[in-house]
Amino acid sequence: MSLAKTEGEGTIPEIMDAMLQKHIPYIEEAGRQGVQILCFQEIFNTPYFCPGQDSKWYASAETVPGPTTELMQGYAKKYNMVIVVPIYEKEQSGVYYNTAAVIDADGTYLGKYRKNHIPQTGGFWEKFFFKPGNLGYPVFQTKYAKVGVYICYDRHFPDGARCLGLNGAEIVFNPSATTVGQSQYLWKLEQPAHAVANGYFMGCINRVGTEKPWNLGKFYGTSYFVNPRGEILACASEDNDELLVAEFDLDLIDEVRGKWQFYRDRRPETYKEITEL
Repeated sequence: MSLAKTEGEGTIPEIMDAMLQKHIPYIEEAGRQGVQILCFQEIFNTPYFCPGQDSKWYASAETVPGPTTELMQGYAKKYNMVIVVPIYEKEQSGVYYNTAAVIDADGTYLGKYRKNHIPQTGGFWEKFFFKPGNLGYPVFQTKYAKVGVYICYDRHFPDGARCLGLNGAEIVFNPSATTVGQSQYLWKLEQPAHAVANGYFMGCINRVGTEKPWNLGKFYGTSYFVNPRGEILACASEDNDELLVAEFDLDLIDEVRGKWQFYRDRRPETYKEITEL
């Protein structure tokens, strides 16, 4: 999704509401198509404000659960659809996280993941806005599948991707806000590698467009789904607002893991030196 309204075109609440309203027709279309699990992009209802370091954007953070997650609980229940809601979370004054709430198909709030790996480089000044996550790598048993979440920069780290697999994830969603450059080359390299190495599906979601006044570069979209064999099942464009839908056969997980024993044949005792660095 591209930005609906940006800095200078309204107050922060107006910008957030415009982005929320832009998403609602896509949520409803997903419901009409019978989508079972839906995920939005990173901090879906705001600009990606991290190229700057302006504390006024702290005002866009909210509690999780809170107003936006409660609204999405209603849509989840209406359409019998699991929804992953990436949002800027305020735990308390001065304590903020880059978070994704997971809502089950009956509207039940299941819990949240907080982004663990926080970049602070080259226009991605996220440590100014987010504390590192402190909830580990939870996996949520939804009506349709066991769902894990990894957020944007997390995808550069195979360790958490492995933890999600060990914790039982069948589908891992990676909501992102990433721009052209080296990231675009890695986008279709790292996540299929995680899917293959761990024997699960991934849904990889990225924004489109450019966002003023930050002008970090083009968010190149290219959202896609990948299966446990590393095969890309469906891929969105680089430029358009889109709802991307694909169908998974979860039996493929058993087939792949039955052939390649990713977890049985692990040798964690040989990794101890690395993990304790």
